[in-house]
Amino acid sequence: MRITRVADRHWHALDDDLVVGRGYAEHRPDGRLFVSIDAWHDTAFDQLAEAMSAELPAPLYAVVDEADVALTARWRRAGFRIRRREWEYVIPTDPRATGLEEVLPPPGVTIVPAGQADEGMLRAVDRDVRDEVEATVGWWQSMPAEVLPRSEDDTIVDPSKYAVAAAPDRYLGLIRVVTVRRPRIGLVAVRAGEQRRGIARALLAHALGTLHRSGFATAWAEVQESNQAASALAEGIGAQSVSSNLELVR
Repeated sequence: MRITRVADRHWHALDDDLVVGRGYAEHRPDGRLFVSIDAWHDTAFDQLAEAMSAELPAPLYAVVDEADVALTARWRRAGFRIRRREWEYVIPTDPRATGLEEVLPPPGVTIVPAGQADEGMLRAVDRDVRDEVEATVGWWQSMPAEVLPRSEDDTIVDPSKYAVAAAPDRYLGLIRVVTVRRPRIGLVAVRAGEQRRGIARALLAHALGTLHRSGFATAWAEVQESNQAASALAEGIGAQSVSSNLELVR
């Protein structure tokens, strides 16, 4: 078997000139280098992993479905270890199921629907929330992986996807919902000094209610295993954990 680098960060495993495996590497928005391998059998996977690890700068990261025991074992054999676990939740949108039917924002706070937020104020609350998290547990260590392409230092990819909780002079929190094949809640965040006021629940009530009226019965979200507050919030509105992903590192 022969391993060939066919392009930048792209490898093939060849058996008598037949491609029996492919390896890829790409930088995520946070700058980390993630690798993936699609191989027919263990030998091709192992040799691709060895060749890629030798040519790429460490650390390297990979993401696998925890239910895929065989693939996880392959990565572990290649020297990768489990760094963190993300739970994937399916969330009902019907207010009668979530218990959010009567939820309103606290006094002095209004919900600005997606597509209507002031872009400058939206970017300000997003930046401030990220800085607050980074100063404590670390943004990329505690938040689900973000894979949307964006410009350097621009964390708002599409302002039209965000609804916000607004005070008269600034935004206090935000929620991002992206619908491709299914609605995904990619982010719910509230400024540190405004937490425990019911703002996150009000944002969820708004976003899920909007999806329900648009004909979507469920939405999806990922929560880092160590984020117990986020898990409690999700499970408190009827979310069910349906799978988990493992982030691996070498």
